[in-house]
Amino acid sequence: MTSTPYRTFRQVPTSAVLQDEHARVDELAQRLIAHLDAHRSAIDAVHVHGAGSSAVQNIVSRLLTEGVGFDEEVVITPQDGLVTRARPDFYYSLGPGRGIIAEVERGGTTTNNHDLKDFWKAHISPNAHHLFLIVPVSNWKKDGSARERPFVRVCGRIGAFFGDPRREVDVLSAHVFGYGDANHAYLPEQALIEGADLAWPAGGPAMELPLSTLREPHEVRPGRRTAAHQEARGMP
Repeated sequence: MTSTPYRTFRQVPTSAVLQDEHARVDELAQRLIAHLDAHRSAIDAVHVHGAGSSAVQNIVSRLLTEGVGFDEEVVITPQDGLVTRARPDFYYSLGPGRGIIAEVERGGTTTNNHDLKDFWKAHISPNAHHLFLIVPVSNWKKDGSARERPFVRVCGRIGAFFGDPRREVDVLSAHVFGYGDANHAYLPEQALIEGADLAWPAGGPAMELPLSTLREPHEVRPGRRTAAHQEARGMP
């Protein structure tokens, strides 16, 4: 049984090719969940009040790159007519013109709308069609109590872009992963004592979950604008 909070939202694939692509993305998501589960204590130890965002980023970065196979700081080709070049934290290529953007957030996840900016980044990137968003379950006050609970809010905000053709954009699936304990914050002295052990679990980085732990995705019904969107982006 996994402990990492996880929700996925996606458009129903309209072809066998897209169905296979969704299955491949789901497999990568399950692999990331396995690593987040295995390193939960290490992440909790550095996800404390006053700690820099880089502390969590450094751990999750290794899980994404060495464990799942993402590349860091890849500049995505700009969409025709747009000057902006998307620079996600991590990118995984699924093939020519196909890929996944992964972003790791902390303090400004919802207060500074980082989650929506990440979703927009995936929307405008012609080479990315899926989003992995890794966010805190809770952010902490100095006394150890929860200041906010981003994971739940992010799921509501990102989920609003699925389920209705009028709200759909050019992101075929969004996967939201939560990190950190929902009800308990490590105090800084605990983090120093326990440290952040990044030893890989038995079996090495390419750890996969058994089929019994797979979670059913939240699927939405295909809309009348889906085919037009796919044609505009050259999707199969």
